[in-house]
Amino acid sequence: MNASMYAQRRSALAAQLGLKGVAIVPTALEHPRNRDSDFLYRHDSYFYYLCGFTEPKAWLVITGDGNTTLFCQPKDPEREVWDGYRLGPADAVAGLGVDAAHSLTELDAQLPRLLDGRDALWFPFGIHPGLESRVDGWLGNLRARVRYGALCPQQQRDLCGLLDEMRLIKDAGEQATMRRAAQISAGAHIRAMQLSARMLREGQDVREYHLDAELLHEFRRHGSQYPAYGSIVAAGANACVLHYRADSAPVRDGELVLIDAGCELDGYASDITRTFPANGRFSGPQRALYDLVLASQQAAVAATRSGARFTDPHDASVKVLAQGMLDLGLLDGSKVGSLEDVIERRAYFQFYMHRTGHWLGMDVHDCGGYLEPSEVGQVSTRQDALSGETIVNRPARVLRAGMVLTIEPGIYVRPAEGVPERFHNIGIRIEDDAIVTETGCELISRGVPVDAHAIEALMAG
Repeated sequence: MNASMYAQRRSALAAQLGLKGVAIVPTALEHPRNRDSDFLYRHDSYFYYLCGFTEPKAWLVITGDGNTTLFCQPKDPEREVWDGYRLGPADAVAGLGVDAAHSLTELDAQLPRLLDGRDALWFPFGIHPGLESRVDGWLGNLRARVRYGALCPQQQRDLCGLLDEMRLIKDAGEQATMRRAAQISAGAHIRAMQLSARMLREGQDVREYHLDAELLHEFRRHGSQYPAYGSIVAAGANACVLHYRADSAPVRDGELVLIDAGCELDGYASDITRTFPANGRFSGPQRALYDLVLASQQAAVAATRSGARFTDPHDASVKVLAQGMLDLGLLDGSKVGSLEDVIERRAYFQFYMHRTGHWLGMDVHDCGGYLEPSEVGQVSTRQDALSGETIVNRPARVLRAGMVLTIEPGIYVRPAEGVPERFHNIGIRIEDDAIVTETGCELISRGVPVDAHAIEALMAG
């Protein structure tokens, strides 16, 4: 994306601050991993959204009249030998399209001046440790000058709400980047599937980390900067652990493998889950549950369109899954009742305990509210069938073209009394990334197949 796109975003934000408003946006902190070594640095998403700058130790100040000031690390040839190139304040104005740029060393001196005369101060609440204390310090310095005519902001407001709404709708450039990220990730899933089957055919010892390495290789080979999150590579019963991480467990002939992995490309995440037979052939019970999950995903996809509610795909998915659980004997109808009873009492929760999707964008669980802003005052309550707690219901967000979400139903069968043994320790999830359109949704991650026959054909080759 070019500098003009970021300038447009800053202008749109400035228009919402009020003419006398001011916003402070820091980037992410660096975090030590161990002695003399940091974790790989990743910028703050809000900060990057507004300027595209990826260096650490940087701040943006945006005023309601549309001016942007950047504070960044000064040029330092000695440190650049060790840590790499720095843009520096002198080149930041032209390079990033901001109105002014200063060295980070001037931040504490300049902030009170930039806050003077402003009526509202906006910054992200609860995200950056220590930010509130720094704000207090800047405001304290400004209050010390009120006898000399200084005016201190009278309001402090959370900037996240404004930026969340802006980021919820992805523009054409963002969508293009996300399509490319999904394409790279789909290719990585294909390589992992094929490697699993090939190594087992050759009699090799296959471990989860072998497949994880294949994912990472494919991500980086195509220019992705990082994985979007810690990859889940779960063999056999490990697939029933929702947030399992790739480890050293063996990948066994006859078991399923669940991979939930996606790359990050130019600041945007992808998020794909596929479940496949380690040897390339589904068994009967595996196929029965797999086809059920796929049918539930298809129902959720059909319910995803502009004008629908965010909860509609989940409700459609649950209806199919619950009926399948009754049909396959995972749930005993004589004990749990009809389909409507299963849904009302959440009897399906034993085997399906998460939502069917989430927002996707710069963050894998992207920002943005799940309630419709114009209807938050419409409140009802109900008693949860499982916990007994009182749940507050408000109308779910209305989907609009340009929103991006995941669609990811699953089923997870742990051994338990009354659960048919043929299904024990089978965990299945199918997840795709969807851009909402006026007439439906565009599945941007289908570069890797989901149909069971297509998966078997892919792995046979």
